Amino acid sequence: MASVSSLPEKELSCPVCHDIFKDPVLLSCSHSFCTACLQQWWREKCITECPVCKDIHLTEHLPRNLALRNLCEAFVQERHQRAPKRPRSSSGSEDLCSLHAERLKLFCLGCQQPVCVVCLHSEKHAKHSFRPVDEAALEHKEEVQKSLKPLLEKLEVFNKVRKKSDLTAEHVKFQAWYTETLINEGFKKFHRFLYHEEEASIAALREEEQQKIQMIKEKMEGQDRDIVTLSSNIRSIEEELRAEPVSFLQNYKTTMERVLRFTPQDPQPVVSGPLIDVAKHLGNLAFRVWDKMKDNISYFPVILDPNTAYPVYALSDDLTTVKPGDQTQLPDNTERFDQMPIVLGSEGFDSGTHSWLSWDVEVGESTNWEVGVLAESYQRKGDRKGNHWIIRLEDEIYTAESVVPGSLTGRSLTSIQVLPLETGPRRIRVQLDCDGETLSFSDPDAANAHIHTFTHTFTETLFPYIFSIGDTVPVRILPGKISVTVEPCS
Repeated sequence: MASVSSLPEKELSCPVCHDIFKDPVLLSCSHSFCTACLQQWWREKCITECPVCKDIHLTEHLPRNLALRNLCEAFVQERHQRAPKRPRSSSGSEDLCSLHAERLKLFCLGCQQPVCVVCLHSEKHAKHSFRPVDEAALEHKEEVQKSLKPLLEKLEVFNKVRKKSDLTAEHVKFQAWYTETLINEGFKKFHRFLYHEEEASIAALREEEQQKIQMIKEKMEGQDRDIVTLSSNIRSIEEELRAEPVSFLQNYKTTMERVLRFTPQDPQPVVSGPLIDVAKHLGNLAFRVWDKMKDNISYFPVILDPNTAYPVYALSDDLTTVKPGDQTQLPDNTERFDQMPIVLGSEGFDSGTHSWLSWDVEVGESTNWEVGVLAESYQRKGDRKGNHWIIRLEDEIYTAESVVPGSLTGRSLTSIQVLPLETGPRRIRVQLDCDGETLSFSDPDAANAHIHTFTHTFTETLFPYIFSIGDTVPVRILPGKISVTVEPCS
């Protein structure tokens, strides 16, 4: 009888890991795989398909292939028994000299190899120095441990980065799930709005239909009465016509009077008024619905980027409001500020086609805030450093601050100016004009009264900027006005 080891190893190998099966399971398509290999494959592919034939496995139950498992275990055991064994000493350790069969008690510093006492006197080691094995092992272990320390430190760095990667992956999954949830809720609102508009439009059509049908019915009832009266008179006159000549002539005068007296006016046709005003219901239907929709939606010129937000910030679901919240564990991605309570707008602006923007920020009763723009190169890790143009409220003092690169020294130039505001604004209008080289701040609640204007040749992409700390008062981006303008064709 042939032994198990005579079987081709390929027949006992998993198609995924190409190693001998470990705890094999059998799919409905008759292909077998290691349990761990199959589960890993399904996690990566996100679909329960066979890695070989791509058939979909519909059930969660994975039957064990016991016969194949037994074959594989027997194969591994038999192969291990047939493997050649290295000679060992009576103590069970491989510490005998291969040339002299003596214990390896010395370490040759020249050859960097353990040797026996016979090797000590051989020509090969004539000018070499020796140490006892235990002493040499201790010295070399210390050397290896010293060399190993940077690797251990590097491993610790890799583990930290790996942990951050895991956190980032989990955060991405959460972001995708949460964003999908909000998208679904948003479209449900649109669906409800469109459904109500559809119902209202159809109800208006049905109401007009009932009104027009009632109008037509009333006219038809009058026509029916005229038809009955006229038909009755015609029958009477026709009876007179069938009378004997003498009788007919005797009643002729009366009959003619009846004919002339009961001759009605011509019936009035149904005019165009009773028809459905189709143009009213269908004309510009999509435009009219969209025009109504603008009263139920908001447009924000600036959307805050949650990937830049300081970890203690809490952003609203629509990404327009920020306030201090609880410390949350977020990925330390390159965009995020890790030391300062800062959040940026999601879109940058620079000279060219995307160079102008205006937005309103509501600071309300907040007592410590900054509003303005930052350059794209602004340092986001550690202390604040980089070009920015902002106005600030701190310790009840309003200031305007700019940090710009020096033209000659290359060092940044900082300018701080106290703003003589008698009443603190609750809202701030920010107007950025990259091509016009200005950044202006005004108070929209005070007839857009001017607060401050920076003039600078902006060479970098600029991002809207909010800084808020010290209280729980939210700071929010306000929606812009939506209008529809219809212009005649030129």
